[in-house]
Amino acid sequence: MATIDQQFVEYIVKTLVNNPDKVAVDRKIDEKGVLLSLTVDPEDVGRVIGKRGVTAQAIRVLLRALGTKQDARFNLKIVNTDEGVEKKPVEAKTEKPVAEEPVDEPEEADEDEDDNEEETSSELAEKTRAELADLDDLDI
Repeated sequence: MATIDQQFVEYIVKTLVNNPDKVAVDRKIDEKGVLLSLTVDPEDVGRVIGKRGVTAQAIRVLLRALGTKQDARFNLKIVNTDEGVEKKPVEAKTEKPVAEEPVDEPEEADEDEDDNEEETSSELAEKTRAELADLDDLDI
């Protein structure tokens, strides 16, 4: 017959998992108090632990409250039954590759091209300055 602490943990965990029939709670008493070992389906371990262990910590807090009422110290251990079970690799979400156009690298740059680039840069700079000056005149 399961004790109140085992029933309590089973009830909470069974409401969280997808496979409630695979939830098992073993109870051992040692010098530190009562150790409850929780075993769930490997698929449900993440649900029981929760993000950053928040769910598991919440269950432990509730057990501590129950322990206060029962004058006992309860510890919860989540047993990893995942060992030996082959995990499915998680596929990373990737964006579709963008087709890149081949870039022709110039063998040697002519001095004339360098002069053209400087002129284009200075033209762009002058155009940008003119646009900024126009924006300064706006009353916002």
